Amino acid sequence: MAKRQKFIDTDALRTQLNELAEWSGATSKTRPKSLALFKEALATGTAEIRRRFEEENVPGYETVRSITDLMDGLVGTLYWYATTHCYPVANPTTAEQITVAATGGYGRGELAPHSDIDLMFLLPYKQTARGEQVAEYMLYTLWDLQLKVGHATRTIDECVRLAKDDLTIKTSLLDARFLEGDPELFAQFQKRFHADIVAPHGAAFVEEKLAERDERHERMGDSRYVLEPNIKEGKGGLRDLQTLFWIAKFLYGVDKVGSLVTRGVLTAADGRRFRKARNFLWTVRCHLHYLAGRPEERLVFNIQSGISRRMAYADRAGVQGVERFMKHYFLTAKDVGDLTRILCAVWEDEHKKSHRRFRLLQGLRFGRRSPVDGFTVDGNRINVTGDDAFARDPVKLIRLFREAQLHNLDIHPNALKLARENLKLIDAKLRSDPEANRLFMEILCAERGSDEALKRLNEAGVFGRFIPDFGRVVAQMQYDMYHVYTVDEHTIRAIGILHRIQNGELRDDHPVAASIIGELQSSRALFVAVLLHDIAKGRGGDHSEIGARIARKLAPRLGLDDWETETVSWLVLNHLKMSHTAFKRDIDDPKTVTDFVELVQSPERLRMLLTLTVVDIRAVGPDVWNGWKATLLRELYYRTAEMMSGGLPEDRRAARVEKAKVALRERLTGWTPAEIDRHLARGYWGYWLAFDTDTHLHHANLIRKADQDDLDLHIETRVDTARDVTEVIIYAPDHAGLFSQIAGAMALSGASIVDAKIVTLANGMALDTFSIQDSKAAPFGNDRTLKTLWGRIEKAIAGRIHLARELENMRSSALPTRTRVFTVAPHVIIDNKASNHHTVVEVNGRDRIGLLYDLTAALTASGLQIASAHITTYGERVVDVFYVKDVFGLKVQSESKLRDIEAHLLEALNPETTAETPETRAAAG
Repeated sequence: MAKRQKFIDTDALRTQLNELAEWSGATSKTRPKSLALFKEALATGTAEIRRRFEEENVPGYETVRSITDLMDGLVGTLYWYATTHCYPVANPTTAEQITVAATGGYGRGELAPHSDIDLMFLLPYKQTARGEQVAEYMLYTLWDLQLKVGHATRTIDECVRLAKDDLTIKTSLLDARFLEGDPELFAQFQKRFHADIVAPHGAAFVEEKLAERDERHERMGDSRYVLEPNIKEGKGGLRDLQTLFWIAKFLYGVDKVGSLVTRGVLTAADGRRFRKARNFLWTVRCHLHYLAGRPEERLVFNIQSGISRRMAYADRAGVQGVERFMKHYFLTAKDVGDLTRILCAVWEDEHKKSHRRFRLLQGLRFGRRSPVDGFTVDGNRINVTGDDAFARDPVKLIRLFREAQLHNLDIHPNALKLARENLKLIDAKLRSDPEANRLFMEILCAERGSDEALKRLNEAGVFGRFIPDFGRVVAQMQYDMYHVYTVDEHTIRAIGILHRIQNGELRDDHPVAASIIGELQSSRALFVAVLLHDIAKGRGGDHSEIGARIARKLAPRLGLDDWETETVSWLVLNHLKMSHTAFKRDIDDPKTVTDFVELVQSPERLRMLLTLTVVDIRAVGPDVWNGWKATLLRELYYRTAEMMSGGLPEDRRAARVEKAKVALRERLTGWTPAEIDRHLARGYWGYWLAFDTDTHLHHANLIRKADQDDLDLHIETRVDTARDVTEVIIYAPDHAGLFSQIAGAMALSGASIVDAKIVTLANGMALDTFSIQDSKAAPFGNDRTLKTLWGRIEKAIAGRIHLARELENMRSSALPTRTRVFTVAPHVIIDNKASNHHTVVEVNGRDRIGLLYDLTAALTASGLQIASAHITTYGERVVDVFYVKDVFGLKVQSESKLRDIEAHLLEALNPETTAETPETRAAAG
């Protein structure tokens, strides 16, 4: 660390305060002037510290120490002024002695730019009038300086009594540091605290702190790989680093990391890792505070890019600078976890006692169990025999984790420490060793504990060394709002979900996948495909194509045969195709299913691809999977399987239409034959194939009621819990722009359209069905909000709402969203091969309020009829797909017309051009 500098000239400040007191006395009238002197000194020092940090790249830990030094000078001078000029006593009695101590983060000497200032006024006995006056004067001055001050006034007896009962107070007092006042009083406090709190309660303190840490991790999401981590309280953050030091300080009485190295608690390399992690995390936290202008602790998306630029993380091929910065953060968080395990292992070796329960990383019990061949077992933990165990047999670096998994054992921290120290033994020879690869495959495909074992492999660094391509995605984030976890965390979670499906635990959630997984010819091929599906993320190019090439090389090494290798490669190459087809194409269009069959080709691949798709989506994040997606994937699976088994939808279309009509006719009880015939004649073939009999019946009764009541507009809603949507059915006279008007009304009501089926009946009426959700991907609305939605739809269709203007007002008054920090390149794809009867238009862009209205208004202005729409949101990015025809009911074939459509949609994707355009004015009526 560089030589410490003074950021406050206490001698000069005291001279100015002396002159002020001599001139007019330290009275309430001169307080504004003394306050101004303190304020100027604080502002000057604060500005210089920030300048050095931001312009001279002074490290974060040096910066927080500098802020501490600045505050020490300020508090010390303030105490001197209060006791010398404001409340002077020539010869204070013992009872009037007072000591000012820094506690908490301030006591540790770690003050971030906007941290609280924690002070303790230590008294020998009870509070005296003078002590109360000095404390109040100091506190009011610090508050007037706009500092956040936490404070306590206690005697030594009170400190000890409170520390025994309160872990927070105990920890805060452990960090106590003398500032001003009576040093002998502070020395007495330290002696009592060590004798009554530290010495007799070391093990209990460690248990309490680790339990507190575990509870905090659970509260924060229990993963160090969440993509918007809390740098202070999150797993692997500063609080964990501080917990590590508190434990060391409590047990060993050390004040510096170097002392832990000297005592042999940490190696020199561990000491360097500690200092490196501490400095990186403090640098990030200082940037966070300075950028936010407040004590912000979360690395949210809209601040990550700013910090990455400040810390000079440049973009590289395939990887953004912000992704490189966050990868460094996650690797640092991993180092913090490693150091905690090391310290616990050393402590346990020194302090463990027989038949005593001690909480380390998880619940651990001491005692003996039957030995495992080649390893020792201590209580519930497996350990190696000797520090050279891995050097003598490198395959043990894999076997350790397999035996722990097989026997349901935890792994001793000492074994994990040695594994990490011997990672260099995992070389090309070990990677090609058949026994090592067999053990790895057993870990991957085991009946239980696969994800937990893989997490341990990953934490120890063994996973990334044994599978180097996996090592490249360890801590690799994707800078978007869709992916919640880093690539390695996502992959391991996906493998865990696959095991739960295989074991029947998720049968209710995924009945199809659970029923077909037992039919697979090679479940291990599926497990390897899940392992490798995202292994090429962050390399630039198409990660599916690169991953497929990796699979062809890696699968044989893992023991897969030629067919399994080809299957794994195909699955990795096409792992996104089923979700893209289900969510972005009209699966009621026979061409969609035909094209998908041509891609998949075999029932075995179909079963594997469905299961891979399910676990991939489920592992993205806790709120990504829903009933709507499940329904679409399930329907695509069944239709594809039907066609593979000999069904020919195009040839059987007439028979299927007739079957649907007969099924409905049988359900229309109470209808006259003439009414039934008239209703059946209203629907074209596409209508009869797009819905099931229950929906046909619901539509029939809806239309009949509208006709009987002579309604020009009829709206019904119903919640479909299986798909997690609210279904809105609108029966109205068909006209150009109807879809756009409805979409605008729904946007104004806060509803998100996830799917739409547009039906024009032979009587000129539109029967449009919209599936909508709220902002949490749940069914939209209660009775009140649905009534508001109905009213807006009626007004929009009648032209009584200027939709473009209302949406622009809504956008301008809305609070800034996190999507604004992301850039999504607008892109339009027009495909005339995806459907036999429609032109398919796919639009990619950044999500915003009313985007679907803008897009459908542009399509309407281009003279297109929308037959169906499929809306998919991936965080900040939307992919909207429309099946359209021209005014004559045909595909759009003209190249110039296609170019015009593309231009209109690209213009609509630009938020700067959609506020008021001829197209939106026309659509608004």
